Amino acid sequence: MNTVSFGRRQVEEQEKEHLVRAVFDSVAPQYDLMNDLMSAGIHRIWKSVLLDRLAPQPGQTLLDVAGGTGDIAEGFLARAAARNPRGRSPATAIVMDINHSMLVAGAERTKRPEDKTLVAEDGSPLLRVCGNAEELPFPDRSVDKVTIAFGIRNVTRRAAALAEFHRVLKTGGQFICLEFSRPITATMEKLYYLYAENMIPRLGAWVAKDRDSYDYLVESIKRFPPQDAFALEVQGAGFQRVKVENMSAGVASLHSGWKY
Repeated sequence: MNTVSFGRRQVEEQEKEHLVRAVFDSVAPQYDLMNDLMSAGIHRIWKSVLLDRLAPQPGQTLLDVAGGTGDIAEGFLARAAARNPRGRSPATAIVMDINHSMLVAGAERTKRPEDKTLVAEDGSPLLRVCGNAEELPFPDRSVDKVTIAFGIRNVTRRAAALAEFHRVLKTGGQFICLEFSRPITATMEKLYYLYAENMIPRLGAWVAKDRDSYDYLVESIKRFPPQDAFALEVQGAGFQRVKVENMSAGVASLHSGWKY
């Protein structure tokens, strides 16, 4: 039986999905607040850069995988709406997450009742879908952009997920992944892990009442491949013009590629 890492221990492949789901079921109610506290709000800057690189346009469809509470999808729609439509239809964003509790938390945060269904039936430009990144419930070549922010490290089979992202993108479509990464200097790496290992679980215990889940999240960051290794995985899925952009001295990085 194949095993994969889950925090500090090895588990069977099919078990990891359920364990990750349990982590995010637990942290969903305080997810946005914890992101602000853990990063001192810097995650908002990183996500703004991601949206800059997407350059949203009217008529485009975004699939945000592991989209959580939907902040990237909402930013995508807002930026697309601010552009001259030139006869194009409004942009559409799909927030997909394996955790129903995260989708509900996002719907409650936006206070839009029409978004509380898993898939809006009223033509709303923001749809919420419960699904697995490794088996996307969408047709081939059906979306213009695919994003995943702070979610790829929780996927059991990254290669399968990356292949799915490539499959659902239209020709000329863009993929961007925002993920915690390796600080680019030894001093920065030491300071960052000192903070992450000591402060993030304490914040989790204090704010979310769940130290164990944040212990796992810190360990998942440490076990994620460095920038160059993950870039090779993105290339291996068929993406071209793969690029890595370090942010905050490599604490996080943007990985981007195109489907041609």
